Amino acid sequence: MNAPAARRPNVIWVFGDQHRAQSQGHMGDPNLRTPTFDRLASEGLVATQAVAGTPLCCPFRGSLLSSQYPHRCVPGHEDPMPTDQRTVAHAFKAAGYHTGYFGKWHVDGYKERGGRAGLHIVPPERRGGFDTWVGYENNNSQFDCWVHGGEGSGAFQHRLPGYETDALTDLFIAHLKERAQGCRSGAGQPFFAALSVQPPHDPYVAPEEWMRRHSAASVQLRPNVPDIPRVVQQARREFAGYCAMIENLDWNLGRILAALEAAGLGDDTHVIFFSDHGDMHGSHGMFRKTNPYEESIRVPFMISGVRPRYRFNSGRRPLPVNHVDIAPTSLGLCGIDPPDWMAGTDYSGHYIRGRELKHDPDSAYLQLCRPTMHGNSTDRPWRGLVTKDGWKYVCLEGQPWLLFHLNEDPYELVNLAHNTVFRAERKRLQDRLAQWIADTGDSFRLPEL
Repeated sequence: MNAPAARRPNVIWVFGDQHRAQSQGHMGDPNLRTPTFDRLASEGLVATQAVAGTPLCCPFRGSLLSSQYPHRCVPGHEDPMPTDQRTVAHAFKAAGYHTGYFGKWHVDGYKERGGRAGLHIVPPERRGGFDTWVGYENNNSQFDCWVHGGEGSGAFQHRLPGYETDALTDLFIAHLKERAQGCRSGAGQPFFAALSVQPPHDPYVAPEEWMRRHSAASVQLRPNVPDIPRVVQQARREFAGYCAMIENLDWNLGRILAALEAAGLGDDTHVIFFSDHGDMHGSHGMFRKTNPYEESIRVPFMISGVRPRYRFNSGRRPLPVNHVDIAPTSLGLCGIDPPDWMAGTDYSGHYIRGRELKHDPDSAYLQLCRPTMHGNSTDRPWRGLVTKDGWKYVCLEGQPWLLFHLNEDPYELVNLAHNTVFRAERKRLQDRLAQWIADTGDSFRLPEL
């Protein structure tokens, strides 16, 4: 049963674009100083096996908002989310919440062919049902970011001052202060608010004060970056800027936590931090996203707050949180039953003591429904899964492709997919993958083993 709205906490999402799980201080990256991420990790719950089930912006975001798998919502790059698609905003509003969204959207289906997605106006009816929406469709120019919102005579569009993450954080903090004033006046609602920033997505640039902390010569690359000059040169150059962007995002998240505390919202606001997918940065000789390697699919996922209270569990847990699970988990944190139309799992019971766990998956489903055909991207469809017990199995159509035992091979250096010693494991994993395909109503031709 849903708890009364007046007693429910607030929830905020903060997420970047292309921020891989490995690139945080508490995850052992020697290149990064991330005190805010580290604080959330030490005080809250870290899902160490969280994934972007489709490591690509638009499909992830469609699944994030709708809790539907990509083949049922946004299957490919620049595909539109259906106008009548119910979202997490509708579910929160039905429970009496005010809802707000700030930043990158990327589910309106704008095809960037000669025009600029950063100036495209998302129609009000295609903004996911949020009460407050200030954003943009897509933008790959962090110092030239335009946002819009409102409708009719109240419609607006303007260029943000300075760097995107800083300016969007300013807008988000102002929104939090407005919500706090309403709560203090007694007329306010509990709220759900999301901040979506493009960094650390390429191009890998940040304000100078952050850029000068890192250089291409000094960064340490992951052990699975091959010693090929062109790969190493690009990886070093881009990763230095990537680190600068992440540290700037960490600083801005710290500003948000401080604003929550100052506004008196520290005791009743859950903070969820995650990303839409990762970034290869030269691992296995690859760059960017869309493939099932760890650097591409693994994302940060932390639930915490300004002052996590005694009833919360903390620590690192091997939970295979997927993109469809974030919305129902957010509702569950507030004592709201996820609606039947959501396909994902509510993991809130792992954080809030005494909360019933209705389902605890053994794995997460991975898929690339339609390749983008961009350079450095996997150029054919695939399906796969990662398991709580440390296995990954991925197939191309009609062909086993990848099989890794991540517990012993975290850098995925030994592909076991065609090793008959592991044929029983391969069969077990393919049977589970077939079940995921059937359970989600997907269509994909698995190989004959």
